[in-house]
Amino acid sequence: MSASFFIIGGIIFLIYMCLTFWNIFYSNKKQREENYPTVNDKNVDDKNENL
Repeated sequence: MSASFFIIGGIIFLIYMCLTFWNIFYSNKKQREENYPTVNDKNVDDKNENL
């Protein structure tokens, strides 16, 4: 019985970690879009090369 608890707990923890990482990356992407809607990575790279 304790092995089944361990397996179920591991599955719940794995799902929790996946959703946590998804939330971090999704929020980061949304924040970039809201703060810098007209700037993309290519524009930023082009400006840094001219410096």
